[in-house]
Amino acid sequence: MDNIDIDSLVTLYGKTVYGFCIRLAKDRDNADDLYQETFLKAMELSTKIDESKNPKGFLISIAVGLWKNNRRKFARRQRIAPEGELNEEVVSSVMCADGTTPEEIAILRERCAQIRAAADKLNDKLRIPLYMYYTAQMSVEDIAAALRIPQGTVKSRLHKARENLKNVLEGY
Repeated sequence: MDNIDIDSLVTLYGKTVYGFCIRLAKDRDNADDLYQETFLKAMELSTKIDESKNPKGFLISIAVGLWKNNRRKFARRQRIAPEGELNEEVVSSVMCADGTTPEEIAILRERCAQIRAAADKLNDKLRIPLYMYYTAQMSVEDIAAALRIPQGTVKSRLHKARENLKNVLEGY
């Protein structure tokens, strides 16, 4: 695969990968960095990308790996020289259909914020497959291949994540 093919991957899967990076990083600046690192790494690994074997899953797995590495580096740096908590605000945008009242939009935004907050509190083993399934719209098979875990494990993690979200949201 050459640079022209990488351009086609950006065109085909760029929005999906970027949306996944935003959910994972919870911050536009970090998501931008993660997105760029993902496609730079994809260029390095371009010989390993097979267009017939789910390139979107390959890109998402690269993003997950880079994100995990960045978190480990950050944790190590915090142990060595802790810095204060930064206030990070996740910007949520809600698409509204024609004829939606402002009250309905406000309720929908509040509900989305509650769901995001509840999802962000999940541990990584539950949160990452959940984001891959709903944000990146990957199938269970693709998630299993990207995370290198059995399909049954993906299904059980999705089920546990949904149950946790349900329990948290019933409290609201």
